[in-house]
Amino acid sequence: MPRAMYPGTFDPIHNGHIDIATRASALFDEVVLAVYDAPPKKLLFSTEERLDLARQALRHLDNVSVVSYGGLTVQCAREIEAQVIIRGLRNVADFEFEHQIGWANHQLAPEVELCCLFCDDSYAYLSATILKEVASLGGDFTAWAPAHVQAALHAKFPDTLHAPARGLSRSGGKLAHRG
Repeated sequence: MPRAMYPGTFDPIHNGHIDIATRASALFDEVVLAVYDAPPKKLLFSTEERLDLARQALRHLDNVSVVSYGGLTVQCAREIEAQVIIRGLRNVADFEFEHQIGWANHQLAPEVELCCLFCDDSYAYLSATILKEVASLGGDFTAWAPAHVQAALHAKFPDTLHAPARGLSRSGGKLAHRG
């Protein structure tokens, strides 16, 4: 079976990511979780922190390794000799985005296939953005991430071990009350 690469920012890794990596590890001889080190978005965790969190989260999977990369995803796939790029899909919007990126990647590297795995329905709503926002607002996110990621989020948001007073917003995020 071919080697697969599962790329993303993983800021931070959460149970949805772990589900996709676990399922991919059953399909491929080797899965390389590739942490993108220079995304065009603001990150909460450094590349080294994201690598460490991912390695801890996936250490139970013998055929999964974790690396960082920069530049084009397909170039990384070529460099690590991955024949397949794994992507997780939560909804139609994810499908449309991955479809477009998949075609572009196919033009750049036709030898690298795309394999999309639908997430478990219990994680269909979950994103790292939602996880970080709930953590920053003091909400209960214990079902969404392993204990070591929860601890890392608590360290980033030390004043939020208890939820803020009702109706008060600490950020302008999507889940914060605006009224």
